[in-house]
Amino acid sequence: MFKLQVQDDDSDPASWHDVKGEDGKLLLFTEEQDARARLQALFPVLVGLEKYAAGHKRTRVLRVYGHDEDEGE
Repeated sequence: MFKLQVQDDDSDPASWHDVKGEDGKLLLFTEEQDARARLQALFPVLVGLEKYAAGHKRTRVLRVYGHDEDEGE
């Protein structure tokens, strides 16, 4: 599983937060390429700037270890 994170303030390394959907739930993806495509769709300017090394990295896709899809059942 993969999740998305965005950094609010590039001068504060602790300002990363998880990206959630309209329903308030964490956006999770089974495929990394799907996660990266959604990140590009949600934050096109930030992702675009990162491609050209124009500033600090402010978006990321993280692998979620130990996530169990049946956890809530």
